[in-house]
Formats: sequence, structure tokens, C-alpha cells
Amino acid sequence: MNDQASQLARAPALVLDAVTRAYRFGDNVLEVLRGAELTIKSGELVGLVGPSGSGKSTLLHIAGLLESPDSGDVCIAGRSSKTMTDNERTLVRRNDIGFVYQFHHLLPEFSALENVMLPLLISGLKRKTAREKAQHLIEAVGLSDRASHRPARLSGGEQQRVALARALSNEPRVLLADEPTGNLDARTSDEVFELLTSLVRATSLSALVATHNLDLASKMDRIVTLEGGQLISA
Repeated sequence: MNDQASQLARAPALVLDAVTRAYRFGDNVLEVLRGAELTIKSGELVGLVGPSGSGKSTLLHIAGLLESPDSGDVCIAGRSSKTMTDNERTLVRRNDIGFVYQFHHLLPEFSALENVMLPLLISGLKRKTAREKAQHLIEAVGLSDRASHRPARLSGGEQQRVALARALSNEPRVLLADEPTGNLDARTSDEVFELLTSLVRATSLSALVATHNLDLASKMDRIVTLEGGQLISA
């Protein structure tokens, strides 16, 4: 491993550096992020809390390179996004970032296994290899007997398990989750969260999880609160 590769390997998984974001509506300006700062180390599980409308989803979109900040920088595994081309940003999203949302966004015409296979096929894996890897992930989330079922035949918790397996399919460095248990009952929410936590620990990836559930947030390594456009560590 050369010096540059070694340095990138040791770099924090995610860094937000003085990130700002505002939205303009005619003459009105809504400042959502005002110099937000955050560093997440490899293997760290961080809870993101804050009231509805505080900008948690915006922050996750920016952290996931789905949206660009007005100023500041986002670094993924030591790589600044400031100078990335659109193609480079797409590759980082595909290879280094996994996304889980409150609503699973599974493709209804595909089975659970096929939904997990899709990112692998898009990344260039041969179908046989993609199927084998997807099958392993389906087993890891406890759905071996449901692999051939389409989303409509799965419970809400099962659908979210498939979404989690899909998010982990390309072995990302960073997992970004936006209210991943917000659409589930209390028992299923706990089960999905425990699964998410165990998979994060087993793979040593880093996770930033937005949630309104303070009980779940308290089980993470630390909590940051989005308040007044800035991130405040607990």
C-alpha cells in the first residue's frame, strides 16, 4: 500500500467541514445548515436527532453527495467532494455510501433477492457472483426463507431488512439512515435497529442514523443534535 492509499485508509469515514445550505423562496431565505461540523471515525455509530424540520434529511442528502452544500466540504474516506466531477460523485455514492430510508423504496416487480442484487449488477458484478453475494446478505438479515418473495408479500419489518441488505451490498464505508425504523411498530423497530447495529459492528463500517427515537439513539456510540443549523455533540 502506497503512502496516499495508507493515508486514505486511516482517514475518518465521513467529515462535514463548515457545511452551509440555504433555500431561497422569492425574497425569503431559509438557512438550514450554518457551518455544520461533524467527523465520524471508521466503525462509529452516530445518532442524529433534532425536531422535525430542523434539516436532518438535508444534512444526510449532503453527506451522501446527493446534494451540494452552498459552502464547506464533505469528505468521504479522506476524499474531498469539492473537486469531484459528477461521475466521480456517482461512483463514490455507489461504492462508498449506503442509504436506508424510512420507506424502503424496494422495486415492487423484483423479489427480495433481486432487489439486493441490483446494486451489485450495476457495479459490474457478473450475475452469478451478484446472486451469491445477495443470498449471503439475505441470510445475514434473517430472510433466507423469504428471498423469492416480492415486497408486497413481506411485512414492513421484512421490507426494511431487505433495504438494509441492499444498502450494504457494495460494502460501503458509510451508511446513512433517515428514520429507518420510523414507519415500524415498537417491537419491529427494536428488531431492525438491533440488526442494523450488529451489521455495522460486524463490518466495521460507519453509520449516521437520523431518528426521533431517543431510546434507540442512546444505544449508539454518541448522539449529535441538529439545532439552529449546527451540530451539537451530546
